[in-house]
Amino acid sequence: MSTAASPEPRSGVIVGVLAAAGITVSVMQTLVVPLIPDLPQLLHTSASNASWAITATLLGGAVATPVVGRLGDLYGKRRMLLISTVLLVVGSLVCAPADSLAPVVTGRALQGFGMGVIPLGISIMRDVLPPERLGSAMAVMSSSLGVGGALGLPLSAAVAQSADWHVLFWGSAGLGLVVGLLILRFVPESNVSAGGRFDVVGALALSAGLISLLLPVSKGSDWGWTSGTTLGLFAVSAVILLLWGGWELRHPAPLVDLRTSARRPILMTNLASVVIGFAMYAMSLVAPQLLQLPSATGYGLGQSMLAAGLWMAPAGLVMMAVSPFAAKLSAARGPKISLLVGALIISVGYGVALALMGSAWGVLAFAAVISAGVGFAYAAMPALIMSAVPASEGAAANGLNSLMRAIGTSTASAVMGVVLAHMTTDLGPVTIPSEAGFRTTFMIGSGVALLAALVVLAIPGARTKSGPAARIPAEPRVGEAAVTGSESH
Repeated sequence: MSTAASPEPRSGVIVGVLAAAGITVSVMQTLVVPLIPDLPQLLHTSASNASWAITATLLGGAVATPVVGRLGDLYGKRRMLLISTVLLVVGSLVCAPADSLAPVVTGRALQGFGMGVIPLGISIMRDVLPPERLGSAMAVMSSSLGVGGALGLPLSAAVAQSADWHVLFWGSAGLGLVVGLLILRFVPESNVSAGGRFDVVGALALSAGLISLLLPVSKGSDWGWTSGTTLGLFAVSAVILLLWGGWELRHPAPLVDLRTSARRPILMTNLASVVIGFAMYAMSLVAPQLLQLPSATGYGLGQSMLAAGLWMAPAGLVMMAVSPFAAKLSAARGPKISLLVGALIISVGYGVALALMGSAWGVLAFAAVISAGVGFAYAAMPALIMSAVPASEGAAANGLNSLMRAIGTSTASAVMGVVLAHMTTDLGPVTIPSEAGFRTTFMIGSGVALLAALVVLAIPGARTKSGPAARIPAEPRVGEAAVTGSESH
């Protein structure tokens, strides 16, 4: 068509800005990791209380992604993208001058609300980019999550070791401001929107249910997995989410369309996202610990926090580097195949870890293999979701998919934490995770990735015969098959 050449530079700028926004919000996830040992002293509190600086961001992101996605579908995705960025900046500014726990936890929760940027960005791409650019663009946007996490750790460690820790938050505020201005200047508003009004009751109920679920998952090791608080919150979560589901099924304009979400392509993709999220985060949690344990243990690699972050950083770059190949595979064979390949690569990576865990170069190698698998998987998931829902529900559906990944990462943190806490050895007066504990976590990671592959096989779909997998219609027509070859409307 005559305008085919003109949007290319514009499309490139849009993708670049949205990917930068994704990297920025994902950096927030690892921003305080280098400070964890020092946080109790810095904030004048206990180690258990200081961990709320991380838990708050997790909870904020879990609540924000489905709610902000639906608000974007109703009232403008670019508008909600800007609001999410503003919340990130405000959260950073709340933390920056703080020297006590309460403002840091508040600011970190606001930073977590920025996690809605990634599903909103993917949905905007669907609405404004030419079809031939969409597959690779969504792959790059999805990989920004891994890139930001991998680069954020050494960057934060370097700043924390060489400057006042408050600089981390002043810097994140400035970065968020720059990203917000770029969005304002270069990212257009989508002309696709949903009808109806915002489901306030559904949003409040889902938020309460998610907090009641993720709070004991995150804090169970501190509270005790069989304590009344932990079990009570799990029970409260089950009740609230059941009531929420009943409300959503009766509501004329629900926050989450459960009937659509229950369709096999979406349901299986979301289940796979939980398991892939688990497998991805297990590596991010375990490998840095292995790198930093003293070499006197016989299996620890004796690296500093900064060095450990630098050894892990290439894994995030690998994740982005494979995203174009994942998009090409999705175009040729369908995103289901890309997701299956990703799960199998992750499983192989954890298997390789058992042989390579004895050196820093080995850790770099198996982390890169696992990240390559995650890159394939994360590139495929939004394509599968977007091919199965109307464009007017795209941001909400991607927000729910991002939530599923967050549930997977939270579960990984709890499970791997329990394994490493119970499989220990003594190094002088200090108890540390044993070599058998690390090997067990790698075997769990490999098994979980294989489980993800089995879930992927249950996703309906066949090879696409022509054109990129990203060629997703703005609104599915009656009787028109989705890109994955799944159910027709």
